[in-house]
Amino acid sequence: MTLMYTSIFFLYGTILGSFYNVVGLRMPVKQSIVFPGSSCPGCSHQLKWFELIPVLSFLFLKGSCRKCSSQISFLYPAMEMLTGVLFAYAYWKYQFSLEFAVALLFISLLVIITVSDLAYMIIPDKILLFFGGALLVLRVFEPLTPWWDAYAGSVAGFSLLLFIAIVSKGGMGGGDIKLYAVIGLVLGVKLTLLSFFLATLIGTMAGVAGIVWKRKNRKEPVPFGPSIAAASVITYFWGEDLISLYLQLLFS
Repeated sequence: MTLMYTSIFFLYGTILGSFYNVVGLRMPVKQSIVFPGSSCPGCSHQLKWFELIPVLSFLFLKGSCRKCSSQISFLYPAMEMLTGVLFAYAYWKYQFSLEFAVALLFISLLVIITVSDLAYMIIPDKILLFFGGALLVLRVFEPLTPWWDAYAGSVAGFSLLLFIAIVSKGGMGGGDIKLYAVIGLVLGVKLTLLSFFLATLIGTMAGVAGIVWKRKNRKEPVPFGPSIAAASVITYFWGEDLISLYLQLLFS
């Protein structure tokens, strides 16, 4: 049964991942997430149902539009596959529990803000308010240990990034600051701090890679949201293991 439900949630994840692509691309520019239907950004061809199958359509069409042959961004299947894998892993880890609901909401939030930040360098307040409110309610019924850790984590995450933004005079975006208030609700103080450390590490490596491979200007802004999302997923699922491993290495 575990394997069956894991497979089902993988499929659900890929379908929702496709929808999250739409949300992340349309909501920041104030477009409806329902109408019109999905279309090719190159020729405005309205996509048929068989062109909208998560991951598979991209592979069958060889990553290009059926009408105009313009290239389709790899972001679409990547987010679909990633959402499916994370949904499946969340079920495998938490089964049917309130923490599983927390995991699904948390993953959904991070996928949407990744798409949005990559496309526009914007993390919409409406997305943060929606998921932040839902996660706040869930943390009432599925608290961390101790119970106040989620709220302290929210304050710590918000305060840390706000302090950095003030000291760096705008080096940290307002969306990133508010995002960490939501992340803190899920992770608590200790893991929120670990998440930020990993986010800066991942962001630095991504920035260096961009300069070396794509020859980007060092002063060109780089979206921090995807690094935050990657670090937060790693911390949520494996943060305690990473801390234990570090302590073992430190005192061995």
